[in-house]
Amino acid sequence: MTQADLRRLVGAVGVDNLMDEVIHDLTEALRGFDAERIDVRKREGFALEHAGRTGVLEWMPVMRRGETVTIKVVGYNPDNPAEHGLPTIIATNSVYDCRTGHLQVVVDGVFATALRTGAASAVASQILARPDSRVLGLVGCGAQAVTQLHALSRVFTLERVLVFDTDKDVERSFAQRVAFLHLDVRRVSLEELEAQSDIICTATSVAVGAGPVITGQGLKPHVHINAVGSDLPGKTELPRSFLEDSLVCPDFLPQAVVEGECQQLPRERIGPELVSLVQAPEKYEDWRGRSTVFDSTGLALEDQVVTQTLLRHARRLGLGTRVDLESLSNDVMDPYGHVMTDAEILCDEQDLTSPAVSQRAVAS
Repeated sequence: MTQADLRRLVGAVGVDNLMDEVIHDLTEALRGFDAERIDVRKREGFALEHAGRTGVLEWMPVMRRGETVTIKVVGYNPDNPAEHGLPTIIATNSVYDCRTGHLQVVVDGVFATALRTGAASAVASQILARPDSRVLGLVGCGAQAVTQLHALSRVFTLERVLVFDTDKDVERSFAQRVAFLHLDVRRVSLEELEAQSDIICTATSVAVGAGPVITGQGLKPHVHINAVGSDLPGKTELPRSFLEDSLVCPDFLPQAVVEGECQQLPRERIGPELVSLVQAPEKYEDWRGRSTVFDSTGLALEDQVVTQTLLRHARRLGLGTRVDLESLSNDVMDPYGHVMTDAEILCDEQDLTSPAVSQRAVAS
């Protein structure tokens, strides 16, 4: 699907309805998750060094056995907005047929990643945060903060949104970017944000080793934090002391211990994964009165869910363009037949019968 297709899709469905559907679809996928049917792998990739800043190019695969494989290829480059006018996160989602290996679909992953990451925080927050949470704090006001706020506004009745960013231009522009939500957005100091927020989302591009991005001081006893920015070894957003006093729930443990907030904790201090939260939420109701953390490093299952949600609407609306990317011949045993012209084939046949070719063949 092209950018124009996505614009038509969102126009037809509505951005609120689309977010609601992704939250619902992700909840159902987690509730019915069965490791015998769905194989989720942790991110792998390359580190990209540029002018002293670390970026990555990674792939995130998930297989629904006997059906499809969804793979997101995602690039994270914190200098993109300032230096290249590009999003920090650029991604493409692709879907393959398990039976044949045939590439079925290629979908933009920039919009999809933002949607599903916001939706994941909403799913976790519904279980871990107090239901009467009214004040949301956003530390980091970039692209991801928009969908964090959007998703959480769909499941909580927010009265105030407090924002803080070290980049004051980004902080100033945030209210305009979320004006469609009609919420009370206020720029405040980090100290005010920590003291007043019921839920906090950290979504920063803090450099490796430069965290934490909050002090962890003066927080409400029941605060819930969605930690979204950690995605590299050594890159963390939350103070270790706060993590040690909280229930810390990773989206995907094998990944979170490598590049999430969980890399700061021993295994025995790490709480349940997102799947366990969704499948047995009643076990964690008592934690709503205490500090909790959702360690959101990005789960390949989320990419599968949001891709299928978008494809469902694209097919219903007749969106998308058929492109024959794969080199497929009518004669599956002949890899050249469909790429050579009739003239080239005839010429080759004539060459094979020429005296020179015959002599070379005999000589060899």
